[in-house]
Amino acid sequence: MLEWLLAGGFVVVLLVVLLVVLAYVIYVYNKLITLDQNIKNAFAQISVQLKMRTDLIPNLVETVKGYAKHERTVFENVTKARAAIMKAKTPGEMAEADNMLTGALKSLFAVAENYPKLRANKNFLQLQEKLGEIEQKIAYARQSYNDTITMYNRLVLYFPSKIIAGMLGHKEKEYFEIPEKEKEAPKVKF
Repeated sequence: MLEWLLAGGFVVVLLVVLLVVLAYVIYVYNKLITLDQNIKNAFAQISVQLKMRTDLIPNLVETVKGYAKHERTVFENVTKARAAIMKAKTPGEMAEADNMLTGALKSLFAVAENYPKLRANKNFLQLQEKLGEIEQKIAYARQSYNDTITMYNRLVLYFPSKIIAGMLGHKEKEYFEIPEKEKEAPKVKF
């Protein structure tokens, strides 16, 4: 009888351990799914803000064009960079296109500095202010995206959740990073 009780106690302990392990696997699975969805949402928010910026750019270019008609290369670079953002699908592609657009906008604002009437133009000043607001929203969206990536990557890389994540096919995701040479913000002060 004692052996039967010991064997029964062992079975109970084993069942409890299995239930705890199963509960942990379910928790990790649900957490991975939640974070993956949060990453998709955060990436979409970056896309929305970049779209708002790209929608603003034609108005900005047209305003500057009215004063600086001979600056064709600058306008072409802004247009190419805008198109690149619209085509970007991954965080890396988006960051690269964003850097290209930031550089093109720096050139555009450098051209604008040569035209005092343009710098005083009400429409130009409003567009410039709106661009600054959007830039802040883009920075916030990037930060939110990268924060979510950090939480996800920790779950994917930390033991023992790493085992479960690996079995489910979850891998470390890339951050939305700006290359070192592009980290300086464009100056839009006039």
